[in-house]
Amino acid sequence: MNMRTIEECFYQIRNGVNIKQGTVDGGYPITRIETIANDKFNRDRMGYAGITDLEKYESYVLEDGDLLMSHINSIQYLGRTVLYKKHGKEKIIHGMNLLRLKARRDIIRPEYAKYYFYSRTFKEKIERITKKSVNQASFAVADLKKIKICVPDLSIQDRVIDILDRVNPVIEERQQELEKLDELIKARFIEMFGDPVSNPLGWKKKTLKEVCIKLNDGTHFSPESFDTGEYKYVTAKNIKISGFDFTNITYVPEEVHRPIYERCNPELGDVLYIKDGVTTGIAMVNTLEEEFTLLSSVALLKQDRRIMNGHFLAALLNNENMYTDIRSNMGGAAITRLTIAKLNTIKVILPPIELQEQFAAFVTQTDKSKVAIQKSLEKTQLLFDSLMQKYFG
Repeated sequence: MNMRTIEECFYQIRNGVNIKQGTVDGGYPITRIETIANDKFNRDRMGYAGITDLEKYESYVLEDGDLLMSHINSIQYLGRTVLYKKHGKEKIIHGMNLLRLKARRDIIRPEYAKYYFYSRTFKEKIERITKKSVNQASFAVADLKKIKICVPDLSIQDRVIDILDRVNPVIEERQQELEKLDELIKARFIEMFGDPVSNPLGWKKKTLKEVCIKLNDGTHFSPESFDTGEYKYVTAKNIKISGFDFTNITYVPEEVHRPIYERCNPELGDVLYIKDGVTTGIAMVNTLEEEFTLLSSVALLKQDRRIMNGHFLAALLNNENMYTDIRSNMGGAAITRLTIAKLNTIKVILPPIELQEQFAAFVTQTDKSKVAIQKSLEKTQLLFDSLMQKYFG
C-alpha cells in the first residue's frame, strides 16, 4: 500500500469564488457551508446572487466527482467532505469557504477519498493542522496538501467502495425513516395547535417563567477542566430531538456533578433546550433515567405539569417559526447565546392541558416506532464503523 500526500492525489485543491450572496435572488446556485450540512450535498441550501452569465465563473462550475471539504467552520465540522454527483445538466458555482478537491483518478477514486476523509485516521490528522480562534477554527490548504494517506491499488479501492456503498444506504434509509417520523410529529402539532407564533386559534400566551417552576442552565466548566468521572456530561452535541446521542460523551467527577445536579434537579419529562448557536434550536424531552450534568449551553426547563406537558413544550420550542421568532426578538442572527434571563421572557401558547396530553400520547406512540428503527440504525452503524476501522484504521 502506497503512502501519498493529498497534493499527489488531487490535481486541484482550492477555495471557491468570492461572490456576495443574498443581495439578488435567482440565477445560478452557489455553494456555501450549509450546502454540505449533515454530510449530504443539499441542493436546497444554496446561495444566489442573480448570476445568469457563467462566462466569468466557468472554472468554478462543479463537475461530477468533485469533493467539497469544509476548512473554515466550528472545530467539530472541519474536514467534513461531501462527494458531488451531478444531476442532469445542472450548473452549480463553487462558492467560498468550501475547498474543492479534484482527484487524480489514476491514483485515487473520488468515492474512496470520500470515505477516507470520514475515517478516524484522517480526522486525527486534521486536528493536528487545525488553528483555533474564538468563533471558529480552520486549517491552511498548504498544510492539508502535506498530509500523507494510504492509497491502495485501484482494484482494492473499488472493492472497498462496493462494500461500503452497500452498507451506507441502509444507514441513510433508517435516518430518513426517523426524520419522517419527526416530521409527522411536527405536522400533528400544527394540526392540533396551529402556528405558535401567529396563533390563529387564539390560545392564551404566557412566558416560560410563568409556565416553568425552574429554568436553569448547567456548568461553565469545559470538558478539558477535569480528567474523568462517573457522571455523563451532556452538551449540545449529545441532544437530539427525540433522545440522546452518546457517541462522544464526556464524564465528570462527583465534585463537579453534584452541585449542578442539585441545582437543576432534572427529572424524567423535563425539557432540555440548546440555547447556544444560531443554526440549531432543538428541544427534547429528557429520556435519560440516570443522573447527569449539563453544560451551560443547555438549559433545563422544569415545566409546571399542571398546565404544561413536556412533550408539548419540546415540540413547541422545536417549531421552526417559534425558533425564528425567538432569535429575531433576542437580537437577530448575530446572537450566539440565549441567557436564562432572556429565556424567561419568551412567550409561548398555552392550550388546555387535556389537549396537550392528547398530543403527548401521539408522540409517545410514534416514539415506539422510532425505537425499533433506532436499534436497526445502531446495529448497521456499528457494522459500518467496524468496516471503516478495518479499511482506514
